[in-house]
Amino acid sequence: MNNVAQLYAWLRKRFKVLLGWLILVSLSTSALAIFQHNLYLSELNSESAQLFRVASQRAVQHEAYTTALAVLIDSGVSRHQEIFLKSATTINYFYPRISEIQLIQLEDSQRLIGTRPLEADITSVITTITKKATGMFTLLSHPTQKEYYFLIKRRPNTSAALYALALGIDAKRLVNSESSFWSRENVTVRLSLPNGDVLIGPEELETVQFSQTLDSYTQPLLLESSIRFGLADLLPPFKLIGIILIASIFYLVVLLVLWQKERTRAAEQMAKLREMETQLTHASRVNAMGEMASGMAHELTQPLTAILAQSQAGLRLLSQGKVEELEAVFDDTVLQSRRASLILERLRNWSRPQREGEARIDLSDALHNVHKLLASEARQCGVEVKLHLPQEPAIVRANQVEMEQVIYNLMRNGFEALEGLKDCQIDVFLNVASKQVILQVSDNGEGVPTDIIPQLFTPFYTTRDNGTGLGLTLSQRLVERANGEIFYVKSGQGATFRVVFPLANESDTISQAEAM
Repeated sequence: MNNVAQLYAWLRKRFKVLLGWLILVSLSTSALAIFQHNLYLSELNSESAQLFRVASQRAVQHEAYTTALAVLIDSGVSRHQEIFLKSATTINYFYPRISEIQLIQLEDSQRLIGTRPLEADITSVITTITKKATGMFTLLSHPTQKEYYFLIKRRPNTSAALYALALGIDAKRLVNSESSFWSRENVTVRLSLPNGDVLIGPEELETVQFSQTLDSYTQPLLLESSIRFGLADLLPPFKLIGIILIASIFYLVVLLVLWQKERTRAAEQMAKLREMETQLTHASRVNAMGEMASGMAHELTQPLTAILAQSQAGLRLLSQGKVEELEAVFDDTVLQSRRASLILERLRNWSRPQREGEARIDLSDALHNVHKLLASEARQCGVEVKLHLPQEPAIVRANQVEMEQVIYNLMRNGFEALEGLKDCQIDVFLNVASKQVILQVSDNGEGVPTDIIPQLFTPFYTTRDNGTGLGLTLSQRLVERANGEIFYVKSGQGATFRVVFPLANESDTISQAEAM
């Protein structure tokens, strides 16, 4: 049972260490994923803003080209068709994103001039839209080419317009960028007309991280971008390995620091326990010697008194002149008897414990001290010690060391009673009730035989081969010194000793003379 408990404690301690490491690694991994996520979003926003500025500038250029061509139309396109066509061709050549330039006569719905052939149905659509225009530029998605749109303007810009000027623009080249960022598979760009027609990109984007309308009053196209994150993106292998190594090293350093502090704290606690044990042992020896000396003095006083009386009678006989030869013998007997009495008296006085004095103490503190002191021995003996303490202080008027010695003796008796048994347990109860403090120590051993109970507190009586028979006697004396009483309680199983003290009042004061 003891080995199983030790194994469980060992595994539990190492599980806590492993769990702490896993938590730290998880937090570090999460921090890395958040950092990578924010890094990608920051890069996306930066690249998207740059692309937005370039696309806006290009859209403004379209307005300038449209204005220049409109000047040629207003100056008389019938006289300057060749100049118009040459200008349009030049624009196509230097600016490939403007895929075509068409000039359509509204009255007959016919293409007048253009840089490339134009289908009749597209001409009809452009004518219809231009006639309905109110003077603003009109945008139209190309009917046959997905990634193209028309920028349409009527000329002259009145209700009596004669022509429709249409610039066909390659939307893909409008947002073209030399940055390698946009060539990534997980990056998506979408460009849409104000009416919602998508020119570039998917019809639906799961998540839009950047969205802004181009800075062009003629082409307020909506530019949107997004980026998808994979596990390898959020947790790059090399960075992940590095962050795990750093977290592990940090955790190891923290463990070493805590371990060193724990060792220091354990050493201090062990020194304190050893000091307490030494104090209790010394007090036990001195008190036991006092009990022994008191017992010896009590037993020897009567024979010594008888010797003294006989010697005095002999002196009287000698004084009567009956046995003068015995005078010297009787004198010596009287002298030695008195010397023996004085020696025993000095032994009794010397053996009395030198007490530090009484004070208001909390028995809960004394219980904790003794429990710590006997914790190692309890583990070795395979005994489980359970403390049942009250929430309020259990204040008594007594000597701290003496009360710890009483508790120590009672719990040690329990250890000895449980020796060789299985599932050993000692329960220590401390209660405060009816102006009394009740301490009770119980074990689940075989109990005390009925015929021995009357002699439990008799000095030098013991059932153990190596026992002194003074433990309970000494405990009784110390308890009574604190105005308490100790007695054995019959129970169904094991042995139970109960100690009752009067509850100390807050007004209790102890003088030095009274304490001594």
